[in-house]
Amino acid sequence: MLNHWAFHRQRGHGGGEMGRVQAWHWWTRTLPLLAAALLGLSSASQGEPRLAALYPKDGRRDLTGADLDRYKGAGVLWCRRPDGVPRRAAAAWLIADPTIVVLNAHNFRSRRLETTRQVSDCYFQIAGRNYEFVPDSLHLGTAPDATALHITDDWAILRLATPADVPPQPLPQPPDLPTGDVSLSVTMVSPAGHENYRGESSLEHCTVRRIDPPGEDGIRRIRHDCNDGYGGSGSGLFDEGGRLLAMQSASSVMNAKHAFDPEFHYGSALLFEGQLTAALATMRRPAR
Repeated sequence: MLNHWAFHRQRGHGGGEMGRVQAWHWWTRTLPLLAAALLGLSSASQGEPRLAALYPKDGRRDLTGADLDRYKGAGVLWCRRPDGVPRRAAAAWLIADPTIVVLNAHNFRSRRLETTRQVSDCYFQIAGRNYEFVPDSLHLGTAPDATALHITDDWAILRLATPADVPPQPLPQPPDLPTGDVSLSVTMVSPAGHENYRGESSLEHCTVRRIDPPGEDGIRRIRHDCNDGYGGSGSGLFDEGGRLLAMQSASSVMNAKHAFDPEFHYGSALLFEGQLTAALATMRRPAR
């Protein structure tokens, strides 16, 4: 999945016939490289993933069975292409209830809240089984009168048509974390993997460096140095005690090996707090 939070601006070329010729040559040389970069591919890879970490140090490894036992609820959103072929889309989490799935809103909406996918074209996979969603169950994190999708409301909740036969992640408790610069050790769990990582899933120990002030929905964005790649949206960030803290939303620059920078080059996730945890608590079925 292309990361729709990343943007690129190109410079113009000189005017006149010479300028148009120069521009034509520039585009013929550059367009293939831009296309390869956007697809996470190198121009010489012939379809192989571009294995370039977001940061110089890449500590990711494959998920194991023990990891899945520890980080419960880890699943994958699969969506069908127009020709009906299913493709891995993003990470998704079974949380608080065997029928509740939490994932990023940008899997179904653009930044301008235009519909990009239908829920009926997707399904949830966990523990080797596939589960269909209730088509009209999509609950978005945006306000009813919103006209754009922002980082902290980039969450959505879906209901499964039948309960999953695995235990869900417990309902996250709002973290007692200060706003501002921090140094918090976390583990990014990516059940859907990344296009810049060879494995189908990954885990990495990394650090939260800053927590932004809350938005109107009471949710704060965290800036971290965890390696991410296209397809890593929805990855879970856990504290050292194994508690789910946040859900990955985007990275400021994809497939660029630069040092972490809190303003220009960072991973961005939203904390499980505010309206998100309130909605989960409301949607959870009463215990029997």
